[in-house]
Amino acid sequence: MSRAEEAQVRLRPALAGVPSYQAGRPAPIVDGRIGYKVSSNENAYPPLPSVLQAVRTAAASINRYPDANVTRLRTALAGTLGVPIEHIATGTGSVGVLGQIIQATCDPGDEVLYAWRSFEAYPVVAGIAGACSVQIGLDGQARHRLDAMAGAVTDRTRVILLCTPNNPTGPAIKHDELSEFLDRVPRNVLVVIDEAYAEFVTDPDAANGLRLYRDRPNVALLRTFSKAYGLAGLRVGYAVAHEAVASALRTTATSFGVNSLAEQAALASLAAREELQQRVDAIVAERARVLAGLRDCGWEVPDAQGNFVWLSTAERSNAFSALAKKCGLTVRQFGDEGVRVTIGEAEANDLLITVARQFAGAPAHSLSTHSSPGRSS
Repeated sequence: MSRAEEAQVRLRPALAGVPSYQAGRPAPIVDGRIGYKVSSNENAYPPLPSVLQAVRTAAASINRYPDANVTRLRTALAGTLGVPIEHIATGTGSVGVLGQIIQATCDPGDEVLYAWRSFEAYPVVAGIAGACSVQIGLDGQARHRLDAMAGAVTDRTRVILLCTPNNPTGPAIKHDELSEFLDRVPRNVLVVIDEAYAEFVTDPDAANGLRLYRDRPNVALLRTFSKAYGLAGLRVGYAVAHEAVASALRTTATSFGVNSLAEQAALASLAAREELQQRVDAIVAERARVLAGLRDCGWEVPDAQGNFVWLSTAERSNAFSALAKKCGLTVRQFGDEGVRVTIGEAEANDLLITVARQFAGAPAHSLSTHSSPGRSS
């Protein structure tokens, strides 16, 4: 017996129950035609020239470590949001900050409460920490059931995660209902309002996390530069939380996690807010056009407040994904529940409407195809 076979490295048993995060697959290649990746909620616009220039300039000093405190970005965010710099904690995308939150609050056996279906990273980060996920199903309109969530809080609940707009289904939580919910949550439970898609929200009644956080020490906001700002490849996100919580998040952060290129790109993006807002407005306009097109051909699509739409394809999800792929679209399938499709280039959006119209008008047996890829990611 070799030394390698004499003993096995002991790994944490909790890891066996951690689901794998399914990333979006690349665009398909169909008969040499252009394919479109609309499976990852990425921003289809390329980086702004000013942002690219900031990255090029920063690249000249990548032989040096970045600022471990991310001081310039935290200062800029504090000024933009009107909060103390001590209330800002950064990390490697909102997923990285989410991991910091769970590490700062949960011991093995503690509970993390969230709606389901919601952001796929929630059960992953909870499971890695050895915490128990408590999942509360959405209502018939794909919205959070806040009454049921409030009723599920126990003395083991440490964190409540609220994704608004909800990924992957689209609706945003209303401000008044969230305020009432927060009044019911014990003050020793951290409520994280995940606002990864906040910039795309147009519903005037949607929750304003910044207002809710200001006078509630147990409320934190989770935000990212990946979506509206188009910096998904650089991985920079942040939390807004009261000082005790924000300090704990900085303690659990990976040292030098936000690299110098990411910080400079984020700073340049904040400086170009007006230009970026034009892009957001264009995406929102395309979202409205896609929603109208889908509903015109018979789809009942939930309110969409992010940069994506949700189609409840249920047991025909494999068939829809296969048809989309055949036509040049890679969508994001969630088992036999439905598919999420990112608002992408106008051509991709046109193709989605065409696929959806064809699918809605076709008999189920005609869409059963051996080319079905199973679960898309």
